[in-house]
Amino acid sequence: MTEFSRPLNSVARTAGRAALLACTILAFSGCATQQNANPRDPLEPLNRGVFAFNDIADRALLKPAAIVYRDVTPVLVRTGVTNFFGNIEDAWSFVNSLLQAKGQPAARNFMRVAVNTVFGIGGVLDVASEMRIDRQREDFGQTLGWWGIPSGPYLVIPLLGPSTIRDTLALPVDFKGDLASSISHISTRNGVKFLDLLDTRTGLLSVTSALDEVAFDKYSFTRDAFLQRRANAVFDGDPPEEGAVGGRIAR
Repeated sequence: MTEFSRPLNSVARTAGRAALLACTILAFSGCATQQNANPRDPLEPLNRGVFAFNDIADRALLKPAAIVYRDVTPVLVRTGVTNFFGNIEDAWSFVNSLLQAKGQPAARNFMRVAVNTVFGIGGVLDVASEMRIDRQREDFGQTLGWWGIPSGPYLVIPLLGPSTIRDTLALPVDFKGDLASSISHISTRNGVKFLDLLDTRTGLLSVTSALDEVAFDKYSFTRDAFLQRRANAVFDGDPPEEGAVGGRIAR
């Protein structure tokens, strides 16, 4: 087995496990459906249970940690952390832009990574944004959607939150595409991933606080907002009509 084939086989094995999980969920979806359910969310009873669990875990652990991180860490340091992880995401966005045959977004993401890595001290400074090189985030779930793979039912993943069947199947590839996952030292890798999670949660503090105040049904609001945002992301702000076969082919 070549060195090149090993990571591909690893991705395939991980994706296979995720596919088995998604298929198992779908197989038992009949037990979780209800009359007059949202057609995009046939697993709503199951999803609401996972959503409630995630909300409890967030309020008990992640949100308090994010508040402490925000309050004790200087703004410049937090901005540098956000920029660093954004630079890593830009590298994966570049790969997915190529997979989607999007020339201009690929060029922009490549320039962002090159400029911020070289002139931004490894991405700690976002020099590219100052140069008006816009970011366009792309992930493997978006790549699958761009080439016509339907999103499938809405799915709430324990601890990870809102997703769809398609995006869930894409997660193992996205995890492998995260450069932080390639760190060989386990403690260092886990520390970097936790910092990334903490930074992301800190950036959402104001959003979730507003959601707690205005949303009558936080679950439905979160689901509808997520599905709309993902459709816009997959189709660059121009999603097809509901019920149409998605992807570049349908455009």
